[in-house]
Amino acid sequence: MKRFEQLKSMVESMESDFEKFYDKGNNAAGTRVRKGMQDMKNLAQEIRLEVQDIKNKG
Repeated sequence: MKRFEQLKSMVESMESDFEKFYDKGNNAAGTRVRKGMQDMKNLAQEIRLEVQDIKNKG
């Protein structure tokens, strides 16, 4: 569950950058959003592999 909390906090931390990009057109915020989404993708892949490993051992 620690990784799930980590994923949730990543989403919450990017909220202001999403607002700045979509509502105000701030391109620098868009860059931060893209980086954050890439980090989330990598974390999600790690979680996926961990779940698969636990499932296969189980």
